[in-house]
Amino acid sequence: MHILDADLLRRPVRVLVVGCGGTGSVIAGGLPYLHQAMLVAGHPGGLQVTLMDADTISSANTIRQPFCQAEVGLAKATVMVSRMNLFWGLRWTAVAEDLSPQSETANFDLWIGCVDTRAARKLIQDYVQGWRSHVAYWLDIGNSADSGQFVLGQPWNGHNRRSAVRLRSAPEIFPEIVEASLDTDGAPSCSAVEALERQEQFVNHTLAYHALGLLARLFRYGQIEHHGGFMSMAAGRVQPLPISPAIWRKMRRRGRRLLSSKTA
Repeated sequence: MHILDADLLRRPVRVLVVGCGGTGSVIAGGLPYLHQAMLVAGHPGGLQVTLMDADTISSANTIRQPFCQAEVGLAKATVMVSRMNLFWGLRWTAVAEDLSPQSETANFDLWIGCVDTRAARKLIQDYVQGWRSHVAYWLDIGNSADSGQFVLGQPWNGHNRRSAVRLRSAPEIFPEIVEASLDTDGAPSCSAVEALERQEQFVNHTLAYHALGLLARLFRYGQIEHHGGFMSMAAGRVQPLPISPAIWRKMRRRGRRLLSSKTA
């Protein structure tokens, strides 16, 4: 069992969502519900969210992502934040640029990575780990054509070095997911037909909602008994990732059966 970092019960939780594509846009759309639920339950500030993505909306994006033809050419992060702020009365922010060594990311408690390459995931790892980093949690979400994983971890850094039982982050359990040399052609789908051929239409939604459910349990009950899972659309099942380090090796073997070699 993992107990929520007590400091996150005393003030607003600062969240950075990296990537506003198929998975990131669903995550972003679900966070206001979590924010409201936290406030109703007595949390002093709920969530303070920033979305980061340099991509602009294409026609192909309108097939699997919550964008319309009238928004083609606009920045994904800006569109998503503007919608949520208007609807929910929030003051969340957008950064319409890619994560880079020059990005200002020092003040976030929770990173949610919704990236589609191992190189991008490695860049996130470089930010959240190390003695100078004070990130409390990193939720990594990645998928292939019809399967994927979501893992909530506590990166080995200045904030988590004293944690008695630290949640291992995704690359600590699956080192291959940050091996940039294993990336295949990451070019975006240029047509609606190609977009559907590359990925099942609801694989991103399924993963995102499981990940949101995990966060909801953590912030509602203050504890979780698993810190991620593996999902297969083809098999129609989700295998939870237990917290106990004693069975991570066994879960690693099981997870690989659900993750294809193209997991991003």
